[in-house]
Amino acid sequence: MSSRPSPVYASPSPTYESYTPSSSSSSSIYGGTSSYPPPRKVWVDPKNLADCGDASQIQGNVSPYVKQLILNTFVAYGAGDEHCFGHSVAKAVKFIDISAHESHEKQGRMEATTIAEVIVSKSMLNGAGMLHGGCLAFLIDNCCSTPLVTLGLLQNINGVGVTQSMNIIFHSPGSVYVDVTNSHRYPLTLITSGSCLRIISTSIAMGGRIMSARCEVINKKTGSVVASAYLNKMQPAMSKL
Repeated sequence: MSSRPSPVYASPSPTYESYTPSSSSSSSIYGGTSSYPPPRKVWVDPKNLADCGDASQIQGNVSPYVKQLILNTFVAYGAGDEHCFGHSVAKAVKFIDISAHESHEKQGRMEATTIAEVIVSKSMLNGAGMLHGGCLAFLIDNCCSTPLVTLGLLQNINGVGVTQSMNIIFHSPGSVYVDVTNSHRYPLTLITSGSCLRIISTSIAMGGRIMSARCEVINKKTGSVVASAYLNKMQPAMSKL
């Protein structure tokens, strides 16, 4: 494992030009001799997954190695094989950016953010021709997990868990705006086939077993927020798997 690429961070992007990784996070992921946190058996280890897709076009200030591990984890457990639920939906997701920085508001604690995009296809629509709420929940569940996996990799702990709870607010699909002045009803821009969604997910907290992240899904064409969500994940007890 000591042959893994180092450092964890690549050259900082313009957004984080002033960001300098601390000495505790500058060693190779899963490398070095650090004994903290102590290793423990986990149910999913990203570094043991086969490479799935090409992460070379993903922007952001984490290393190419970390980007590849995030992509591997997303494809392996979000998409699965062609017989798995939501396979075609997850395979349509393209990650644009994976980044991390030390948050001043959180007293220097690390925060990770991932940005993904997906073009809505007919298979993602409901009978009314709009993006199905269940499909959107599936996208949020998988994409909102990725900053937690990222943060786990950067801190040399496991950030892959199972979803404990997810709170989603649907802001615009299928709703209408009513002009009370003349009683005319104007439909909002609905998410239909061909729409591009941008999914921005950010880590909130990493505990011993409980992890939290938040997410916004934006209509890339209009800039309107389609949905926002909070996600809680937990590390399952190995004895119960």
